[in-house]
Amino acid sequence: MNDALYARRKKVNALMFALTALCAAIASGTLLAILGYIAWKGASSISWAFLTNLPKPVGEQGGGIANSIVGSAKVVGLAGLMGIPVGVLGGVYLAEYGRGKYAFAVRYAADVMNGVPSIVVGLFAYALIVHPMKKFSALSGSVALAFIMVPIVLRNTEEFLRLVPGTIREAALALGVPRWKVTLFVILPTAGRGILTGALLALARVAGETAPLIFTAFGNRFADNGWLNPIATLPHTIFTYAISPYEDWHNQAWAAALILMAFVLAVNITARIWLKPKST
Repeated sequence: MNDALYARRKKVNALMFALTALCAAIASGTLLAILGYIAWKGASSISWAFLTNLPKPVGEQGGGIANSIVGSAKVVGLAGLMGIPVGVLGGVYLAEYGRGKYAFAVRYAADVMNGVPSIVVGLFAYALIVHPMKKFSALSGSVALAFIMVPIVLRNTEEFLRLVPGTIREAALALGVPRWKVTLFVILPTAGRGILTGALLALARVAGETAPLIFTAFGNRFADNGWLNPIATLPHTIFTYAISPYEDWHNQAWAAALILMAFVLAVNITARIWLKPKST
């Protein structure tokens, strides 16, 4: 290699390195700008009363979002209880037993569901539960979010199970252990941290969904009163307050957005820490 060609390659390498670093800085800067702006707009409105009180009547100053916090916890929690087991079991089937056209169809369906707009999922949950029941409810909101979670958890579980070395399976099978016990007591614990990380990320993903909850949970300005009635959630409250004509509601929308952002950020950081390999 002559000196001129080597010098040219070094220049191209330096240019591409600088370009990729610039793109990474732009992406990170955009995220930090969004997070910083939400924190700047919402921090001044957060107080203990805001977190623990119910909303005031429409048009009055003050009030809180305690019902929305409790509602989001209930709806997302129930969605996790419904969606995570289905996704994990589906992922186990695809990784350990899924072969042929049926497995291909399941994977394809999961990938398609991942791309379906959340508002369409909300409309489906409305037709499936809300319309037959003739009422909005926390249950229907959880079902809508569970539909969104299932393909995410399923594909994550499959990928993490495939990362388990085949020698571990072979060693367990060579000892005469039935295959279902190998899967349950060897493979799943080995990939457990990754599967749990995927489940946490799926929870964080659906915690900020608004469109499905407009069709299902609908919102409620009063305290929580069960699973079969309309319920307030943070995303729906943010949407309602943000489009209102009241300045106080706008400030509360920013504060609620900051709380939701903090939850999602905390879950993502926890998942990353959990997935980080342990030092030996």
